Amino acid sequence: MNKLLISVTASLALLAAAPAMAQQDSAADQGSGYADPAAEAQQANYSDSELNQFVEAQSGVMEVREDYIAKIEAADSQEKAQELQMEANDEMVSVIEDSGMDIPTYNAIATAYSSQPDVRERIDSMM
Repeated sequence: MNKLLISVTASLALLAAAPAMAQQDSAADQGSGYADPAAEAQQANYSDSELNQFVEAQSGVMEVREDYIAKIEAADSQEKAQELQMEANDEMVSVIEDSGMDIPTYNAIATAYSSQPDVRERIDSMM
């Protein structure tokens, strides 16, 4: 469980850059599709289906994270490290979306996992 909590926290840190990148990529697009995960975490009435999607997505996110950690640490410049972080972030977003979940919901559930014991217990029981 501790490993998952650390991974969720690290994943959130990487995904935090996604809204800024989305705004840069589509400045004309008014709705970037990203919401405040803390606000959505207040809901916490997630269905088993949503939590199962989260577990599936989180597993993929952890794989991407593990693949990129060594590459980022071994980068020979700050620019290369940032490029690798953006690559990892893009892959994480794809993994999450491929699981059938949107980024705001994923972030909200990850935040709820970190801060709400009942959500954490439900997710842990699904793993």
